Amino acid sequence: MAKEAKFCPGCGHPIVLRFLHMILREKELESKAVLGLDIGCSLLAWDFLPVNTFQTHHGRVTSTMVGYKRAQPNSLSFAYTGDGGAYAIGMQSLMWAAIRNEPITVIVVNNSNYAMTGGQQAPTSFKGQITDTSPSGCGDEPVFGPELVRQVNKKAFIARTAVNDPKQVKEYLEKAIEAQQNGNFAMVEFLSYCPLNWKTVGIETNNYLNDNLKMLFPVGEF
Repeated sequence: MAKEAKFCPGCGHPIVLRFLHMILREKELESKAVLGLDIGCSLLAWDFLPVNTFQTHHGRVTSTMVGYKRAQPNSLSFAYTGDGGAYAIGMQSLMWAAIRNEPITVIVVNNSNYAMTGGQQAPTSFKGQITDTSPSGCGDEPVFGPELVRQVNKKAFIARTAVNDPKQVKEYLEKAIEAQQNGNFAMVEFLSYCPLNWKTVGIETNNYLNDNLKMLFPVGEF
C-alpha cells in the first residue's frame, strides 16, 4: 500500500483492496493496472494502492474505464464503485459496458447504504432496513446487480461474495482479472461491512452481514 487507509474502522473496503493488491503483486501486474474510483467511500482508495488511479464523477467510473481501456488496450482496467454508484446513477454505464462486453473489471462494494453521505437508503437497501432516510424501515425491494448484468452478457465473469469469506474474495478477483485478460467483461460484487451506518460494534457487524445481506443476496458465480 502507498499510505494508511482512510476508511472507517471496521469498513470492508480495505479487505477487497488488500486482496486486489496481493493478486496484482503476485502476478506482477501492478505496472499494467489502472484503478478508476467512483465518488463515495470508494474514492478513499485513491492512494491506497501503488497503481495509477483516476477519480471520476459519480456513476461514471465504468464508462471512464471503458474509454481508458479502448485507448490503452494493454492495460488492466478496474472500475471500483459502491452499490449506489453502480446501481443508481451508474446503472446505464454498467449495463452498456456489459452489453458490449467491454474488457474491464468492475468491482462493486455493496454495504446496502449510501455510506459516505450519512447512511441513506440505497438501491441495495433491503426491505425493512433502517437508514437515515427510511427510519421506519425501507419499503422497497433491493436491486440484485450481478443477476441483472448476467441477463445481458453470457460471456462475462459475474460473481458475488462477502468480505468475511477471504478465500472466495481472492478467488473471484483472480477470475475477474483473468476474464479481462481473455477479452471479456467481468464484475464482482462484494457484500461489505459498514458498522458506522449500521450502528453495530464488534461481532454485531459480522452478524449483521450474515443475517441480512448474505441471507438476501446469493453468493457464488452467476
